Amino acid sequence: MTEKRKRGRPATGQVPNRSVRVPDEVWDEAKRLAEVENKTVSDVVNEALRRHVVRRQ
Repeated sequence: MTEKRKRGRPATGQVPNRSVRVPDEVWDEAKRLAEVENKTVSDVVNEALRRHVVRRQ
């Protein structure tokens, strides 16, 4: 039996991709902040989630 090959580009990092729904106004503000802070939107989202998790513990 042969294995099916996965389609698309291979993963480039160790952290898996996640999908979330974000309202346009929130995403746009996150993009703006990321540019001002010379970060990626992913960095901004990760920082916000980390702060939220720490506050809830």
